[in-house]
Formats: sequence, structure tokens, C-alpha cells
Amino acid sequence: MTSFLPRIWPSPDGKPVPSKGPAEVFRVFARELAAGRRSWDGETSHFIAAQFDQMAAEWDTTLATGRDEPLRDALGRGGPFPDGVCVELGSGTGLFTGLLRSVFPQVISVDISEQMLRQALGRSPARVRADAAALPVANARASVVAAIDMLLFPAEIVRVLAPGGVLLWINQLGEDGPLHLPATDVADALPGAWQAVEAPAGWGSWAVVRQPR
Repeated sequence: MTSFLPRIWPSPDGKPVPSKGPAEVFRVFARELAAGRRSWDGETSHFIAAQFDQMAAEWDTTLATGRDEPLRDALGRGGPFPDGVCVELGSGTGLFTGLLRSVFPQVISVDISEQMLRQALGRSPARVRADAAALPVANARASVVAAIDMLLFPAEIVRVLAPGGVLLWINQLGEDGPLHLPATDVADALPGAWQAVEAPAGWGSWAVVRQPR
């Protein structure tokens, strides 16, 4: 079940819309992976890591396309959030880690790219290089998993979330983003019964997904 909140953050001009063809290829992959119709293997993982390693040095200045309105809106209207550890997936250069740290007492930044994590020095005090499909996080350890423009690995999300835990799902460019996955698809992909709250904000959208008590 998904409920929708009205937009309060306008969408500014100048949205960097990706090329439709390649973006749609990635969106199809993201949907099929989340639904379990596409596999994730070591070769794919190494390829993605290498691509982001190459982009890390220029990411902040020329390649980062998102703005922080979706995350700010989610943190403001998507609560209440449980106390405890927030695991930030796809943390990249740490552009959004500070916002997460303003709300959650401990944020662990996880990325598949070593070079991205090196660029995050000074922004993300706790950085871990790992594949989101096999997180080095104990069962039921995370109160919040924050995924910003990420692929969804449903079984791993459920494994690391504590009872009452929350998935914070951010699409920085909304439907135009190459990894866009709407909240309904996210909730349907997670094992068990989940509820989502979703809203547009800025160029993108956000969803907070939780299990009903």
C-alpha cells in the first residue's frame, strides 16, 4: 500500500534529463533486478565499481546530477524515524551524508567504489567499501537504510533492517532517473507486507517504506 503526499518543494529549472535510450535500459534492469527476474553477479559488481571509480574525481563538479530537496523533504515529512544506525547505500562522495547525520545518531556510508569513498573523506566519518547485495552488516542491525539513486536488493534490505526499521528510498531525478523505481514497486519487491509514503520534491521523489506494526 502506498500513500501520496502533495508536493511542497518546487522543481527548479535546468533539470539534467539523461538520454532516454540508455536511461530506459538501466530502468528496465533496475525493475527486473528488484523483482528477482535479473541476477547480480561478481562480474556485474566489478564492472559497476570500475565505472564509478573512473568518475569519482569529477563527480562533485561535473557529474553529480541530483539536488537535496527529495532527501530534505523525506527527512522532514517522512517520519517518525527509529533511533539507531542508518546505513547509507550508494553513498558516493558523501554529498548527502551530512543531511543524514543531522537526523540519525550514526551513519555508515557504504559504496561499491573505493575511489568514491576516498572522495568522501571529511564528509563521511564511517565509510565501508561493499556490494549492496552482500552487506557487511549483521542481521537486524540497521534502524534505517537510506538508498539514494540505488539498485534495490530486497532480501538484503530486509536482512539488515531491525524490527520497526525503515527504508528511505530517494530518486533524485524522479521518473527521468536511470535507476528510478516507484515506491509501489519497492514495497512489492520487499518480502512481507510493507507500506510506503511517497512524494515528489525538487527534480525527484522520495519514499519512506516500513512494515506495518
